[in-house]
Amino acid sequence: MTILRIICAIILLAILSGCTPTLPPAGTPPSPPRPPAQAIPPPPQANEAQKSTLAAPASIHAIAKRVFFATDRNQIGSTAPSKMFGTNRSNITYGICDVSIPGNYRRDELESPPIWSRWKFRKDLTKYVVLLQTEIASKDEFFTKVAERVRRSKASNAFLFIHGYNITFEEAAKRTAQMAHDLGFDGAPTFYSWPSQGSVDPIAYTTDENNIEWSQANIRNFLEDFFARSKARNIYLIAHGMGNRALTRVVVSLLADKPILRRRLKEVILAAPDIDADVFKRDIAPALAAANLPVTLYVSSKDRELALSKKVHGGYARAGNPGRGMIVAPGIETVDATQVDTGLIGRTYYAEAGPVLTDICYRIRDGKKADERFGLRPVRTPSGRYWVLKPWINTGRKKPPDDVMGCAAPGQVDLPSTRTAAGYRRAADGAGRAMRAPADGHQGGGAVHGRTQPKQPGRSGMGNASD
Repeated sequence: MTILRIICAIILLAILSGCTPTLPPAGTPPSPPRPPAQAIPPPPQANEAQKSTLAAPASIHAIAKRVFFATDRNQIGSTAPSKMFGTNRSNITYGICDVSIPGNYRRDELESPPIWSRWKFRKDLTKYVVLLQTEIASKDEFFTKVAERVRRSKASNAFLFIHGYNITFEEAAKRTAQMAHDLGFDGAPTFYSWPSQGSVDPIAYTTDENNIEWSQANIRNFLEDFFARSKARNIYLIAHGMGNRALTRVVVSLLADKPILRRRLKEVILAAPDIDADVFKRDIAPALAAANLPVTLYVSSKDRELALSKKVHGGYARAGNPGRGMIVAPGIETVDATQVDTGLIGRTYYAEAGPVLTDICYRIRDGKKADERFGLRPVRTPSGRYWVLKPWINTGRKKPPDDVMGCAAPGQVDLPSTRTAAGYRRAADGAGRAMRAPADGHQGGGAVHGRTQPKQPGRSGMGNASD
């Protein structure tokens, strides 16, 4: 106790000695008075024209992509961009999402914060793909914005992506933005998010099966509106996994009723379809062929979703499986992507493998058939031909030709001088997003043109952010 008192006394004396002013020696003349401090003028305010071209520090680079969405998920009352929609059924909601992509991210990876750090509020825009804004719009506002983006594209383009099993709304938005960026897509990137449970639980799988069947009528209605109101002359449809169940049936049904739409449908891409292979061969493939649709089918033996589906369905092969269940049918170009580097999650290889994205780019950008595309090796079978997608390292080149690599955006676009999503929203509300277009002015490469002042998440109405 005595030692504690001594320590406290020493601390008190130190504090008192620090507060006592030091007096000058006797006889020292007083110091002249200091001149009054000069007021520092506030920094000049940028006008509207300057705000649209302000650049963030050179060390902070991220690409901002705007994507459009429709969803029949329920709204759960949250204002967080990634948590506005749940896993239950509801009426169709329309809106837009702004997604940031790191300027130096690898083209074949979807970069998200590691699981052990996702509880943190701060999300570094220079490292991770982040959903920044989710804004709800009326149906009319939505299609007006989509049509505006289509008009700004050189070829009047739009694509619609329908995700598969075990995908949340946030993941669907980020994957759509990633594809639009990696493909250098010049047009209106759009996704439809049905109420997947976003879980690998076997019960969640069967729930997802029920929900994709329930959503089919909504997807049909949305796709019909998309053709009528987007004003796009070139429409590309992409589905993955379980999403193919709705897309294939909806497309066949819609074109049977309105065959005039066929001339605007430029490509249907079926990635790892989670459909019974025998049903696909007997019912779906002939219907697609009868509609004279250009179809590319990607299959892989590494797809984990299909492995689970095959097990759940008594060992019956899925349409996305190669091997004995391989789909080789007239009018369908089947590409076996098993050999490419698919990373740790095989079910998302369509968006995480550089060769697959490059092949899709060849098809969408240049309209090339399988025989004309880089990295594909034809394989002949009694039923016809399919193609094997070879890893770049095994093709005799370290990378594909320059024109293929040009699919991805060459330029970088600066977000405001902040490293976090929260900082982005504050900066965007205050001064607009500071964007710099790529040197070649390519709109499809993730450049954001013009000023934007995103509204608060969840507020009705559309911001004027560019894509």
